[in-house]
Amino acid sequence: MTAPLRPLREMPRETARAVHTVLTDIDDTVSSEGRLTAAAYGALEQLHEAGLRVVPVTGRPAGWCDHVARFWPVQAVVGENGAFYMWHDAAAGRLRTRHWQDDAGRAAGAARLAAVRERILAEVPGCAVASDQFCRLYDLAIDFREDVPPLPPAAVDRIVALMQAAGMTAKVSSIHVNGWFGDWDKLAMAKRLMAERFALDLDDAAVRAGVVFAGDSPNDEPMFGFFPNAVGVANVLDFRERIRALPAWVTPSRAGAGFVELAGHLLAARR
Repeated sequence: MTAPLRPLREMPRETARAVHTVLTDIDDTVSSEGRLTAAAYGALEQLHEAGLRVVPVTGRPAGWCDHVARFWPVQAVVGENGAFYMWHDAAAGRLRTRHWQDDAGRAAGAARLAAVRERILAEVPGCAVASDQFCRLYDLAIDFREDVPPLPPAAVDRIVALMQAAGMTAKVSSIHVNGWFGDWDKLAMAKRLMAERFALDLDDAAVRAGVVFAGDSPNDEPMFGFFPNAVGVANVLDFRERIRALPAWVTPSRAGAGFVELAGHLLAARR
């Protein structure tokens, strides 16, 4: 586990002023208790209008990401924990998608996902297939606290173990366990997106220092470990025993209110 998180207020002004890109999780990072508040959405828009590049990096499905890419004040969105990214091509007037796998790869995984789903539902009482599963392309999302009563940590661990035993990658978010057959994650696709869309090499330390990633849960760990100025909203502390690479900074407030604080800190440094 990394050193203790430092309060966001201690992030130096020059560090905050140098930020050019904000990558952010959505659930319980921008949203609060399943809702997108006006303040949090306003923070996204303020960052966008100040000239920062804003890209959600989420476990949410393709159907959600279509909406986010079209309607939110963002340059692109990474979905299903890195399986694809989408952006709205304003010049062409259309949505575009870059997939990690081809159509054949997705089709081959569909039957395998169904088999794992049935085993998990049979062996972990109280869990359910996530309500947004119908608009997913790549992964299986098992709900352990969004639309079902919260399950204990042991049940979450059992879901992860069943996915891993089937050969899947499994990641725990604040509401779902997501599993998929493939080698991508949030960080891998974020690197691909930044290189292809914005000609930015995130493996360059100087470039990486200008990127903030905001998140809250274990599936954000690859991003927390990679970005030196990663920020956790306060509820990241709920998972600190499950996250080996913690973010460098933590906001005073939880969820969307914490994201508003992060946006305010970055914008104040630019004024």
